[in-house]
Amino acid sequence: PPAHSHSDWIGPPDKHSNLRPVIFYVPPKESALERRLREARQEAQASNQRFWARHNRAFRQEKEEFIYSRLKAKGLEMRDESGQKATLNAEEMADFYKDFLSKNLKKHLQYNRDWYKRNFRITFLMGQVALVRALRWLRRRKKNVEQ
Repeated sequence: PPAHSHSDWIGPPDKHSNLRPVIFYVPPKESALERRLREARQEAQASNQRFWARHNRAFRQEKEEFIYSRLKAKGLEMRDESGQKATLNAEEMADFYKDFLSKNLKKHLQYNRDWYKRNFRITFLMGQVALVRALRWLRRRKKNVEQ
């Protein structure tokens, strides 16, 4: 982002995780509380990036293996006569999706627990930052009224 920017910047989706990365704005006079909030947001983003990159990689690999094994069982190749990639029907793929989700249920439950914890912490810190900023604004306003 340009040096004069005063906001977060959101990039294009990552090719592995499909998440849009964020470059967080760092104000010149960032307080310790604001820094904690920004760092919590950065850590949550990094954690989400790692989880979804691993998950999507495993998904693609297992999907290819499933398709290969099903095609092989039918006596078919991965590519048809015209060079097109062979596919399975929706019912066969539904079997894969169901099995994949069942196998990864515990990982998803743990991810959701961690996600909620991180977001609760971020929300709490955002409330604290908002309160400090509101009190600072009220003190400035009171000071200006008295002058």
